[in-house]
Parts: sequence; C-alpha cells; structure tokens
Amino acid sequence: MKIETTTFGQLPDGSSVKLFTLKNENKLVVKIASYGAIITSIEMPDISGNVENIVCGFDKLETYISDEYLGSYPYFGAIIGRFGNRIAKGNLEIDGKLYKMAINNGPNHLHGGKIGFDRRLFDAEVFENEKEIGVKLTYLSPDMEENYPGNLKVICIYTLNNKNELGIEYIAETDKTTVVNLTNHTYFNLTAGKENILNHELELTATKMTEMTDQIPTGKIIPVAGTPFDFNISKKINHRMSEVPMGYDDNFVLDNESGKLKYIGTLKETKSGRKVEVLTTQPGVQVYTGYWNPELIIDGKKKIWQLFRNRP
Repeated sequence: MKIETTTFGQLPDGSSVKLFTLKNENKLVVKIASYGAIITSIEMPDISGNVENIVCGFDKLETYISDEYLGSYPYFGAIIGRFGNRIAKGNLEIDGKLYKMAINNGPNHLHGGKIGFDRRLFDAEVFENEKEIGVKLTYLSPDMEENYPGNLKVICIYTLNNKNELGIEYIAETDKTTVVNLTNHTYFNLTAGKENILNHELELTATKMTEMTDQIPTGKIIPVAGTPFDFNISKKINHRMSEVPMGYDDNFVLDNESGKLKYIGTLKETKSGRKVEVLTTQPGVQVYTGYWNPELIIDGKKKIWQLFRNRP
C-alpha cells in the first residue's frame, strides 16, 4: 500500500488544495481532495482486470469551483455538513430558539446551506501503518457559520487497506448545542459510466423506511414489504421503476440504534463483476439514484454521468 500527495489546484483566495492518492495491492485506487474532503475517483478492476473509475468526479479542481458545476451543484463525492438532507422551510429550533437557515432547495434548507462543508478547505494529515493507509481531514466551523450555533470541529478520516475496505469515520466536537448530520455524497456507477445504473442490483437489509412528503419526513416509519422500496432480496434498481418515475431519493431505516458496525447492503453489476458492500454504524441510509444530475460541458466536451437514465 502507498499514499501519494500532490497539488490539485488553487482556490480563488490563493489557498492550495491537495490531492491524496491511496493505493492498495489489489489495484484499488482512491483519490481524495482537501477541498470538501471530496472523493474525486475510485479506480477499481472489473472481472477482466480492467481498472476504471466507478464514481462521479473530476480530474481538475477548476471544474469543482466552476460556475457551471456550482449552478447545478450535485455535490459529487463531497462531505456534507453541517446537516445532510433537508430542514423544512429553513426552520431549525434548538433549545427553544429558532434559527433561520438559508433556503437553497425549493422552500427548504439543504446540505448545510449556501456554502456547506463540501465547499470548505480542510486541513489534512496523511498516515500509514501495517494495516492501512489514510488521510485525516479537519475543519473548524465557527459559531453561526451558515447560521448554525456553536463552534464545531469536524474530523473526517478516510482509510484503505488490502482487504479492499474503504473506511470513512466522522468525529465532531462542539461547544454549544447544535445539529450535526454528516455524510459522504459519492455517486457510484459500476459500469464506469458505459451504461446507466438501472440494471445495477441492490440489496438492503432495511425492512422500513421514512415516510416523506415533498422530501420532508412526516415523522412516520413505514414498512417496505410489497412496495418498490423492498430490496431485502437483491433486485435490479429498475424492477418497479414505473412506480417511481423519478427514481429513489429515500431514507431506509436500519434498526441500528446501538451504533454497532453492521452490514446493511450491496450494490453490484453483472457485466463488470463489480460490487460494493456497505457497512455502517448509523441508523439509516439514504439511497439516491441521481435523477437531477446535470449534463456539463467539461473542456469543451459534453460530460454525462449515466446514473438514472441514458441521455442523447
């Protein structure tokens, strides 16, 4: 295993962004930027040994900070914070006090606001030992940044080992009562973008999900049995797509309040032979099939991330 550090680019304020390349002995390569703690690529062999990138991302920092990308803003590969997902109408109440958050997704607050953790520069420190290599990324979010209360220190630790395990660990410390809901926003296409993901097969251990209205939880937990959301047995993502024409963007309940690391699902694709198994300590997992992902012009060429659908 080895880890390499290079310069990824420079932000408008002159700050330098680093790119960390983690490689194991099985030709698995993960690239992580200090800007947004972004996973820019995951290179993985297919069944024939062909190594290709299987996640949505860019080769240049300039693309992540371009007006075109930020105008669509799909959060490719980034750490989301302070609060992943939506806060209804931007109304956040903590200890009886109402905080008005930025409205940046229809009538709601999304993914930490106008400038969330996905657009912040993290301090970075690499490490390695006999079992794994990795990078520790740290960011201090000051009190009232994006109108969230409390100074919040966030640490994200990425690790890679020779078992082909990519680890993501989050640590957060605050000096005031606040909300924290961190996640990673990487999009996978196990065909390396040759086809869309509708023929990918998904298995989830979840037997329940969060009921939502207009992407806001109602407070009810409902069963998935007999619905298009039942993936207890591995099924193609498009198995009942006529009933979910915009695909999936839903929280599945994992019954894991104990916080133990447990297996919760697998995404696989037959032609490539690739699969990704997911384990988590968290009580829920969000499945999103990328309906709103944009078409972008990168270096003068149209770039299409084939997730939910093929486009001309």
